[in-house]
Amino acid sequence: MRLGIDIGGTKTAAVAIGADGELSDQVRMPTGFGAEAVVATALRTVERMGQLAGLHAASFTSIGIGIPGAVDSATGRVEHAVNLGLDGLDLGRRLSDRLGIDVRVENDVKAAALGAHHLLGARAGAVDGAGRPGATSMAYLNLGTGLAAGVVLGGRLLRGGHGIAGEIGHIPIDPAGVMCGCGQRGCLETVASGLAIARTWPTDSEHPARELFDAADAGDARALEVREEFFAGVATAVRLLVLTVDVDAVVIGGGLAALGEPLVVGTRRILNRWAAESAFLASTDLATRVQVVPPGFPAAAVGAALVGEHPWLKSSS
Repeated sequence: MRLGIDIGGTKTAAVAIGADGELSDQVRMPTGFGAEAVVATALRTVERMGQLAGLHAASFTSIGIGIPGAVDSATGRVEHAVNLGLDGLDLGRRLSDRLGIDVRVENDVKAAALGAHHLLGARAGAVDGAGRPGATSMAYLNLGTGLAAGVVLGGRLLRGGHGIAGEIGHIPIDPAGVMCGCGQRGCLETVASGLAIARTWPTDSEHPARELFDAADAGDARALEVREEFFAGVATAVRLLVLTVDVDAVVIGGGLAALGEPLVVGTRRILNRWAAESAFLASTDLATRVQVVPPGFPAAAVGAALVGEHPWLKSSS
């Protein structure tokens, strides 16, 4: 049984995957802040999952961790996970020493890409005896506070030469746009992310994106304009991913994926409009490639479980 843990800024989620590819019960708990608290959270999660599965930690076939920040997947070291209070932590080594089993660590978006890929394979019935999906190529478009992507090609996670493959949120698309937190101007993240919605649709609501969509559905002119700009930004991300790596599917995940079908419909509408104006884009069938992660599917935790296996650690470049 493979164990996957998704360590987020406020909560940690875990799931185990059996030999048949089926998911076990899930565990959720608060995430501690700071290096020692993050390690303690991971250890408590492993202990709790072991209790549910009736296993000692060392009896799991593999353990994988998905976590924000810059991750060296070869060493398990995490850097710049600001929301977790981590400036540098040898998380993989620390956990391996305590648990007596190799623990592999991956960036959370890249882990979620593997989880979404697993889901696609399961839906298509293309899962082998070890629960691994077939070679469908896929990009996972993470729409949360920011924007990033993870790409799986030929069953392998694309990391690139320096581990930053998929950081499309920091590709400038508008030289006259607003400044991005990365120091560039007009990045894709400034038009298609939770931060972008918060800037263009100021509100005291705990769910500004949902309020924006509701206001647009009610006919509010400003809301319609802001939502259309957001759809165009998401469509731009889809176009960029497909034209760069020609993936079979672009699966939208992250916090904004909770917008569900309206997000997919709006994005497809923009893509179809562009296709009507370009025979080349029409030939790529961009709109048909867009999907959204089902509500409640723990993509990052599932992907983390797969990261724990040596075959998934191999990268494309």
